[in-house]
Amino acid sequence: MPDPDWTRELPAAITVCDRDGIILAMNERSVATFAAEGGAALVGASVLDCHPEPARAQLARLLAAGERHAYTIEKNGTRKLIWQSPWYEGGEYRGLVELSLEIPAQMPHFVRR
Repeated sequence: MPDPDWTRELPAAITVCDRDGIILAMNERSVATFAAEGGAALVGASVLDCHPEPARAQLARLLAAGERHAYTIEKNGTRKLIWQSPWYEGGEYRGLVELSLEIPAQMPHFVRR
């Protein structure tokens, strides 16, 4: 049985780019999130062209260094966690993946030991 593509309909936007910033893949939520900017037509375009300064410079630095970055935003009353992380293939840095997850205004926080 082939592995299911569980990312396709996951209720989180997933955008994957190579180390040069070229968008390689977007799941359905990512396509919908970026519909006004081109949606699925963004595959093959530079992720840097989708960001204004200073976010563009920050993303260029992440791509060059292969670093992780996480933060929260609020836009149109919706709070999101943005998690950008390097991805690897065979141990080699291949680019960045961005996860954008809607989060509630108030969330429990647990410290586990």
